[in-house]
Amino acid sequence: MSMEATAGKNPVNHVGKLYNVMAHIIARRIASSLDGVKEVYVKLLSQIGRPINDPLVAHVGVICNPEIFSSIKRDIETIVFEELDNIDKLTERILEGSIDVPLF
Repeated sequence: MSMEATAGKNPVNHVGKLYNVMAHIIARRIASSLDGVKEVYVKLLSQIGRPINDPLVAHVGVICNPEIFSSIKRDIETIVFEELDNIDKLTERILEGSIDVPLF
């Protein structure tokens, strides 16, 4: 869920749109690639003046068995950093239609 509507926003420089889509990508990737993850919540918060690939807050909440969390924590961090490092490619993917843009 996002407080930011993505439809109609500029995919080149509207941080709210990009972070909304990026949060969904990160959550889906974590849920689909790490065994034992039941639910994932991703929150990205921008700050004026910060680079888009360096949000003020990048918070990931994971519901999983407590005994596996320590073994997947590093993998979660890696996924977040990889996706944020490639956020410049996100605009291209949105414009070419190769990525689903949440309409909520």
